[in-house]
Amino acid sequence: MSEPATSRPAAALSVERVFRTLADTTRLRILHLLDEGPLCVGDLVSVLAVPQPTASRHLAYLRKSGLVLDERRGQWSFYRLAPPASDFHEGVLATLRTAESRQTRVDESALRALRGTGGCCPQHARAKKSRKPGRK
Repeated sequence: MSEPATSRPAAALSVERVFRTLADTTRLRILHLLDEGPLCVGDLVSVLAVPQPTASRHLAYLRKSGLVLDERRGQWSFYRLAPPASDFHEGVLATLRTAESRQTRVDESALRALRGTGGCCPQHARAKKSRKPGRK
């Protein structure tokens, strides 16, 4: 089986591009959700209640800014936060983690509910069904 295709993190973030990226509410919501771990586009569409092309466009912008990495798993694209490549990048992620709002709490609750059903992709359903021996 071949390894999933993954984008590579940018060597250094452009300060101007990062601030332009953070100026959009939907992109901020996506970053908060990805702080919980990798998500597929379908999960983000469900939680954000936006059309798939809108989510994909914002994810592409986040990927080009260097804040997000993508990975193909079969026909699904999963996204995750890029590991910090600089002190600036680390500071951006730390600030995002402390910037909670009513909307981020609503999004996190919707994500927990979605994960409880197994998510949108078969990978989620398989992961939910597989249990370690001896567990109920």
